[in-house]
Amino acid sequence: MLTTRPSSTVFDPREALRLVSRTFALSIERLPGLLGDATMFAYLVFRVSDFLEDNESMPPERKVELLNLWVQILDGEVDVHELTAKLQDTDPNDPEAEVARQADAVLSAIGGLPEGIREIILEEARGSAMGMARWQARGPVVHDEEDLDDYMFEVAGRVGHMLTHLFAWYHEPLRKMSEELMPLACEFGLALQTVNVIRGMRKDFERGWIFVPESFCREVGINPPDLFRPENLEPAMEVVNRLATKAEGHLRNGLIYIKRIPRRYHWLRVACLWPLFFAVRTLAISRSNRMVLESEAKITRDEVKRIVMETQAMGWSNQWLDLYYDRLSRFEA
Repeated sequence: MLTTRPSSTVFDPREALRLVSRTFALSIERLPGLLGDATMFAYLVFRVSDFLEDNESMPPERKVELLNLWVQILDGEVDVHELTAKLQDTDPNDPEAEVARQADAVLSAIGGLPEGIREIILEEARGSAMGMARWQARGPVVHDEEDLDDYMFEVAGRVGHMLTHLFAWYHEPLRKMSEELMPLACEFGLALQTVNVIRGMRKDFERGWIFVPESFCREVGINPPDLFRPENLEPAMEVVNRLATKAEGHLRNGLIYIKRIPRRYHWLRVACLWPLFFAVRTLAISRSNRMVLESEAKITRDEVKRIVMETQAMGWSNQWLDLYYDRLSRFEA
């Protein structure tokens, strides 16, 4: 059982959601009723873990300590205020830090959900936080593709599993498809995270992490830190394309996942399509553009709006989804 006390600060979860991720907020706010609320609180509890693992102000030792404390809290063994008290020195202007400081309010909201949903969220959040702590303890070294997949499973694949469990809890027919959907759900998570690795290569490097596998770099005769040296542009772009090919495989499986969702659950399909197609478009921009080695690649707001509008209208058609995927994956689209 979660050990919490009422928060003394008014916390608006919807506002927090929009501040930490406008794109995922678009999807979550389209989900119906209790499913939408549960997904919103689940997303925020994962963002607490993300902040503890990903912020630039803490040394790794403190991250490991706080992530392990967070695991104990999610297990119901420790009061959440032991964590929030340790976060009062974090950046007051950072929305992600604010979500972490309001972990008591997030867990209180999760505690009010039906037991089945609550257990799904806490189990996957606990597993993810444990995996993040393990990776922080071992340090910023990704030896090969298996290493990368292990890291990405902890931070994203588990999210795919959790969401699929929530979808199946809310829509009973999906429960019968769980065995079929779960591997694809993991692929969906790996797809989004692989694109994050590509578009965030420079930023990650500047904070001391390189998620590009060492084995990918050895194939072209360089070391991971050398990816960002101007004289290594050609081999570095070969590595980017190697990662992009990997991302493409995961993204295709993510699309299969969505197409397996019955068309009568249109808004569920659409909510999944948006992050997938945003990632497809981001990958198209990144894979042949040296910009990804210099700064973070992003799609434009106009492209986001277009994808939202077109998928709302046509996302029920699996044939159209295949054609639209191909169109977005072309750089000139």
